Amino acid sequence: MGADRVFAYGAAAGLVGDLLLGDPRRGHPVAAFGRAAGAVERVLWRDHRGWGALHTAVCAGGAVTLGAVAQRVVRPSTTASVALTAAATWAVVGGTSLAREARAVGRALEAGDVEAARARLPHLCGRDPQALDADGIARAVVESVAENTSDAVVGALVWGALGGVPGLLGFRAVNTLDAMVGHRSARHLRYGWASARLDDVAGWPGARLTAVLAAVAGSDPRGAVRAWRADAAKHPSPNAGPVEASFAGALGVRLGGTLSYGGRVEHRPVLNGEGRSVVTGDIERAVRLSRRVGWLALGASAAAALLRGRVARRAGGSW
Repeated sequence: MGADRVFAYGAAAGLVGDLLLGDPRRGHPVAAFGRAAGAVERVLWRDHRGWGALHTAVCAGGAVTLGAVAQRVVRPSTTASVALTAAATWAVVGGTSLAREARAVGRALEAGDVEAARARLPHLCGRDPQALDADGIARAVVESVAENTSDAVVGALVWGALGGVPGLLGFRAVNTLDAMVGHRSARHLRYGWASARLDDVAGWPGARLTAVLAAVAGSDPRGAVRAWRADAAKHPSPNAGPVEASFAGALGVRLGGTLSYGGRVEHRPVLNGEGRSVVTGDIERAVRLSRRVGWLALGASAAAALLRGRVARRAGGSW
């Protein structure tokens, strides 16, 4: 069986595994990578971009190398190759955990327990929950669902289609490093520069595919495309902008505005200004849209891998 079919079958099995099992409470591979990356940071940290670039190369390169070695070891066995791809896909995607955390916040808001919703919000994003009322929390959840649909599901599938298991692990490593050191804190402003820029590059294709699929799967395709074209470039993130704008248009809501991160206030542009304010019920709508986008992304990624394999075989090559 070719690598294209191995990816298609393995990725489908891994996404089903995520749907049925979600993330383990303990011993998650991504958490183990995070601990290892933290240990590397403690050894290498200097307030310098070069040392940060070395940290990125060691951690992301290590993940890609591990994936390449594992893929090579199991290559003689089709069953083992599909199983490895399934396991890697399950390990790096996080759609079920994303939906579970978003719905937990939504249930707290529906019950009128804003304090419980504030306590749960940090599981999804780094916003300061104490600065948010119920509608602000709901907006933060919808924005987080949109952005993490790209980061936790679609982007991984895209890189899996391009690079197999090394692509899956490498993308998750880069995304995790960005979350750990890529923010603009005093400690990581220089040290995390390389991780943040690499994450921008790695996330580019997945973000655009997410935006397209949100328009396709949402209830207002024209609104999604209109918001994407009009507002995405206003967002400070080159990848979150298209995704959040497309979700906003697809859901008919207004995203963006004033945010607070750890006491630092940001005034972000409004996305889909023609939409209405986010309410608690939009959390479930966003989760369902995220689910549809994830399955469509699996189909698109598998189709791309199969097409690439067919072209390679006709040309007498392989990948």
